[in-house]
Amino acid sequence: MEPAVADPGGDPPGAPTIARVVLETPLPQLDRLLDYRVPAGMEGVVPGVRVSAPLRSANRMTQGFVVELATQQEHPGPLSDLDAVVSSAEVLRPEVWRLARAVADRAAGSAIDVLRLAIPKRQVRVEKAWLAARAAGRSEPAPLAIDPPEVTGYRADDVERLLAGGRAALAVDPGVVEVDGVWVGRWAVTLAQLAARTVVGGASAILVAPDHRDIRQLEAALASVLPADRIVRFDSAQPDADRYRALLRAMGESPVVVLGNRSAVYAPATRLGLIVVWDDGDPLLAEPLTPYVHARDAALIRQEQQGSALVLAGSTRTTEAQRLVELGWLTELGPERPRRVHVVPTAHATGTGADDHARIPSIAWREASAAAKTGPVLVQVARPGYAPGLRCGECGTAARCRRCTGPLRIERQGGPPSCLWCGVDERSFRCGECGSSKLVRVGAGSTRTAEELGRAFPGIRVLVADGERRVLEVDSRPALVVATRGAEPVAAGGYRAVLLLDGERMTARETLRVAEDCLRWWSDAAALAADDAKVFLVGVGGRLATALATGATTIFARQELADRRALGFPPAIRVATLEGFPDAVESAIAALPEGTDVLAERTLDGRTRAIIRFDYAHGPAVAKAVRGEIIRQAAARRKPIPGRPRTGRAPLPLRARFDDPEPFEES
Repeated sequence: MEPAVADPGGDPPGAPTIARVVLETPLPQLDRLLDYRVPAGMEGVVPGVRVSAPLRSANRMTQGFVVELATQQEHPGPLSDLDAVVSSAEVLRPEVWRLARAVADRAAGSAIDVLRLAIPKRQVRVEKAWLAARAAGRSEPAPLAIDPPEVTGYRADDVERLLAGGRAALAVDPGVVEVDGVWVGRWAVTLAQLAARTVVGGASAILVAPDHRDIRQLEAALASVLPADRIVRFDSAQPDADRYRALLRAMGESPVVVLGNRSAVYAPATRLGLIVVWDDGDPLLAEPLTPYVHARDAALIRQEQQGSALVLAGSTRTTEAQRLVELGWLTELGPERPRRVHVVPTAHATGTGADDHARIPSIAWREASAAAKTGPVLVQVARPGYAPGLRCGECGTAARCRRCTGPLRIERQGGPPSCLWCGVDERSFRCGECGSSKLVRVGAGSTRTAEELGRAFPGIRVLVADGERRVLEVDSRPALVVATRGAEPVAAGGYRAVLLLDGERMTARETLRVAEDCLRWWSDAAALAADDAKVFLVGVGGRLATALATGATTIFARQELADRRALGFPPAIRVATLEGFPDAVESAIAALPEGTDVLAERTLDGRTRAIIRFDYAHGPAVAKAVRGEIIRQAAARRKPIPGRPRTGRAPLPLRARFDDPEPFEES
């Protein structure tokens, strides 16, 4: 084969004629940079642009991104020509490519799957307007003419050490404050001040939060310390045009604050000075799409690559953050004079004998009655709907859907039982054990709780906030706000009392993180109380109640991590789940390096699922071995059986999920 050379009549000698491209393809065997020849006369081929290129094996065109240019090809053989430059905007920045490659390698995944999270779909009109503004010199915001704000409540020298490239597990004060007419949590003000100091200092900041409620508070807090043109919202919930516009704004030379949910951690920022992940224990920060990388892990990798400051903050500390603290990788940073919420665990309080069976004990009832006359009172419940659980009235067996075996529930008073999984109504229930048609309600959801409180407190408005009813804020007038965990609105001036109900139901979940999750749910709700308000934790005692009442959540995280370490559970070690054809899973297990344990293996419906465990030091070797087997199995994929029609894309023979948050849930 003749080497690729420049066209004598085109580019000068030594000019790059080879484009190394990452293709937008789901094939694992193509997860690498492919060499393409740049045809003579093709302009605009620079790193970061979107191009179309032929995929010879499939005899079709596909799109991709130019990662780098070269003068010589790396692999022998004839090269195909690039087809066209799709867009002249350099949307794949070098720092984003390095992050995507490292994140994918750590999780045995494909870099292009990470780039799909980082780079939204192209919006031609938005892009043309941005290119025109850039050509006219109007794409950058106005110069900043403000002083860096102080981070209130924290020692100035601690803040400066952090913003100089430090890494911290940040403790924040509970409570709410008013900024420019909007009530937000104190945590949002603290993070906004850190970000503003970073931007005024000449670097960009990335703030990652779990959902729209947190993002709204951060956005309001940022607006009080920075001009609007320095705040970029980069959120997967945005319309495609707005998200693409945000990507282009973040690519500018001027420092900005990029704010969004888990995908914001991949936003472009050449001069990155700060990454903040708020409430890193929230499952919404765990990416549900391959390669399933948690935003916290992506932030850790990016911090190491770009040398920025890193903050993991929350009302409680996760065991993952506690592990990094104990390793010395994160430092502990908290307010000079920490505030504490007044928490009353009713299981530790004295009361009447009737309180043993009451959903709201008398001590909490009296406090809520008095507080509801002066302002809003928050009542947190475990589940939405009317009756979140049903069981057979004769034998007590949990009621299940006949179609999918999902749990039955009643969403509204007088409504029929319906399946939580498939949503189909079950109007003729028959118990699978005894054949009875009698149903008994188990527990009370948000709707039923609101009805009961409305009857008990006539004349006081009752609001419901759950997944179906989005309530972001309430005013200071008397009200009872019934909210499911994570859906609590912010109250003006803070709630005058907070009741945390259904503690027994929450702690009964059979998951590895149940105690950690419950403490986080309760702490987040308690942080919305007014400074002089009381918070009542109903029906829960022991170590969990003590940690919430004393504010010793870091001690709880330390104890929880010690228990996990003794049992060999994450995050003390790493785990991964392998799923696929039985022979593919067995082949992957055989390829694992020494020191990797196989904890569980199960075959169902022709697919095998195995859980493996390994030390952090062995992670790169395990990921490399698993990735090699995924590529080998995909390249040798089984051909379809003759005569059998195809039903969509065939599943890959082998899939892997590293750092699965619930690895034992299905085993």
